[in-house]
Amino acid sequence: MRSLTFRITCRFALLVTVTTAGVLAVGGFLLDRQNRRGIELLHDVEFMELSTLLSGTDSLSAADVTQRIKHDADADVALFVIQVTDLKGNIVFRSDNLGETMLPTGMSEEKHWTTTLTNLGEVRISAYTSGRFRFYIGTLLHPSQRMMNDYFKVCLPLLLGVALVSIALGYAFSRATLRPLRAIEATANRIKADNLNERIPLPSGKDELTALTQLLNQMFDRLQHSFDQVNRFAADASHEMKTPLALIRLHVERLGSRLPSDSEHAAAISDILEEITLLHRVIDRLLFLAKAESGALSPTLRSVDMAEFIISFSDDAKALAEDKKVAFSVGRKGTGSIQADPEMLRQLLLNLVANAVAVSVPGQTISLDSFASDKGWHLVVTDEGPGIPEAEISHLFTRFFRVASSHRRPGNGLGLALCRSIAELHRGSIQAENRADRSGLRVRVRLSR
Repeated sequence: MRSLTFRITCRFALLVTVTTAGVLAVGGFLLDRQNRRGIELLHDVEFMELSTLLSGTDSLSAADVTQRIKHDADADVALFVIQVTDLKGNIVFRSDNLGETMLPTGMSEEKHWTTTLTNLGEVRISAYTSGRFRFYIGTLLHPSQRMMNDYFKVCLPLLLGVALVSIALGYAFSRATLRPLRAIEATANRIKADNLNERIPLPSGKDELTALTQLLNQMFDRLQHSFDQVNRFAADASHEMKTPLALIRLHVERLGSRLPSDSEHAAAISDILEEITLLHRVIDRLLFLAKAESGALSPTLRSVDMAEFIISFSDDAKALAEDKKVAFSVGRKGTGSIQADPEMLRQLLLNLVANAVAVSVPGQTISLDSFASDKGWHLVVTDEGPGIPEAEISHLFTRFFRVASSHRRPGNGLGLALCRSIAELHRGSIQAENRADRSGLRVRVRLSR
């Protein structure tokens, strides 16, 4: 993704380069126009000289005209080509530098025009009338064209230099312009659930940046108020809900001791106590999820040796699996350590193994693989159960989602959502997939190292 600094730098460089190119193009146009205007002024001066030489007489032969203006025309041969005609268009004089070429007459209603002549190229021609003669004075445009070509040859490297300099200046400009925004970003990143009191310092002045900072600080005030409400709710809910449940359990246990000791009463008391335990578990998980999703819960990270952790965990997992006559094995067991909360990590794996045990039948096997890669540390729990319909896998880690079409035991739909929250608290991810080799589900957890 391209950064704002990159975009501002590119736009600044493009703006400066295009502006410079436009200025150079306009400069070239004006230079060419001024050059042509200068040629026309020289034509005016030359005409005045020639008309003076032919003034004062009513009748002159072609030889007389040639004799009078040849000396002046030869002196200006490097600058002009000259042709003189009478009013009927008969040529009475042509300068030697025209060779066999004749200047066109009557081709334009304008006093000055440009045309292309054989052997001469482009020529700027001016036409004048004085007495009974019409003067055509032309200047070859080849020197002017060469000058304009040289001008544009100089413009190209100049434009390239401007582009490179504008990139450097644009980068410096964007960095300086965005410095307050980077300060806002750094402060905003530091404001988390455990640091909600910090605020972005207000910049000096009263501009859009100050208004934005005030708006963000107001938003953080509202967030802090919301987080405080969530924390108070979590504490109140924990106290207000668990205390009555504890009293209910106590009364049920007392009631059980007073009822006749028959199997029907014992089963009813046992069911009530089991439901109370499940309700305790639901409350604990809901509180955990509420804190995790609101940012009010942070894992206590420390270095965890994964090989030792897996060995310690496997004892609990084997006991959980043996209760249902299911085998538990540790396959790939990598070595190394990660920064993690071991209690949360144990809770995550116990939920996954318990979920796998619930769908396994006696004789099946649940395996756990633990290994490291460039992307982090991986924990993979694989069972041999019925798997999950492909259409429902994407919803598997959603709160309260239950797969009705599988053989998994009825639950509250919070265990896998809790696993996802723990993985995300460790800057990781979790995903599930059906096994390709046989029936069963494979759950992959990736944790940041």
